[in-house]
Amino acid sequence: MFLHVDLDAFFASVEQLDNPELRGKPVIVGAMPGSKRGVVAAASYEARQFGVHSAMPIDRAYRLCPQGIYLRSNMARYREKSREVMATFAEFSPDVQQISIDEAFIDLAGTHRLFGPPEEAAMAVKRRVLETTGLTVSVGLASNRYVAKIASGMSKPDGFFHVPLGQEQAFMETLPLHKVWGVGEKLLERLKSHGIHTVSEGLALPLPTLEHFLGQASAQFLYNALRGMEATTFRDAPQSRSISAENTYEDDLVDRYTIGTALLDLCQNVMLRLMKEDWKSRTVCVKIRYNDFTTTSIQETGPRYIASADDLFQRASALFDKRYNGGGIRLLGVGALNLEPGQEPLQAELFDFGQERHHKLEEVVLQLKAKHPNLPLTKARLLRKSSKANASEKGED
Repeated sequence: MFLHVDLDAFFASVEQLDNPELRGKPVIVGAMPGSKRGVVAAASYEARQFGVHSAMPIDRAYRLCPQGIYLRSNMARYREKSREVMATFAEFSPDVQQISIDEAFIDLAGTHRLFGPPEEAAMAVKRRVLETTGLTVSVGLASNRYVAKIASGMSKPDGFFHVPLGQEQAFMETLPLHKVWGVGEKLLERLKSHGIHTVSEGLALPLPTLEHFLGQASAQFLYNALRGMEATTFRDAPQSRSISAENTYEDDLVDRYTIGTALLDLCQNVMLRLMKEDWKSRTVCVKIRYNDFTTTSIQETGPRYIASADDLFQRASALFDKRYNGGGIRLLGVGALNLEPGQEPLQAELFDFGQERHHKLEEVVLQLKAKHPNLPLTKARLLRKSSKANASEKGED
């Protein structure tokens, strides 16, 4: 049996935990009211009563809840609490799969003698998290991860929902189609256009029929999902795993030097995560969203692994120059794709060009940042004159 454990309104709950005067009040974490493009990162359940939810534009949230308490995100603190929670999960099973900062799966196989039946173990997890971290979690218990994830959202906050073995399909039939996890707006519209409005109607169709109008991959996913089977493994295969960073900017990026500095910042974030999580990659991706919301991306696989943030920055800059149309940029992203385990030694280069030195320097930076998360360490940037950059040499810390 599997538990899916979801921290309740995590960012807002941490703020209420650290500031008791905020408890029982509508707390909204993210951008501040008046931000041109800010969104809600998290809303307490008190704020949700006004219709505020995550990813909502902050100005709309303010119109719905002007009396709310608006706070900027404190990611260092949220990551600290997340680590505490995940350490608590590890007390119950050696197989804990964290899938985001505020949720994880716990495989309860083999834990019966220590913690009793799965239902008792689930309640023990909830109590232990509250005792050790002061936070509440909602838990779903089922025979597979997919159903457990849906179940955890059935009785929020501080809830517990159990789907007994053999009742998976019956449970799925109680859900409206839009509550089937993984059925997004586009898939929902395609289903409706073919007269499928409920889970039961989808169950009535054989797999070949679904494949005819959805394609093989989507049809197989839906076929499994509606029956309460493991519709996704929640484990990315190494060849499809990626690490990326992106940022939406308050004002459009139009100056080439400013764009380059933004790219460098993203590259440093991606490289530090690659090193921390012990992955390596040859494939770089750059994503650009312009101020008219048109979005484009470009990727390229090189002959050697990314060696440093400088190396990643050079590759990302080259890709950016190939795709950039000169317009104002609303969002910029950089990613490393097709990750491979980093334990294997990198192949030595005939001409190193200082990459090994850069790599060792960044390892030192990573160690310092791990010990001191708030330490403002970043690498300096030197942008040389070029016809594309059209800027004089200057550095920025």
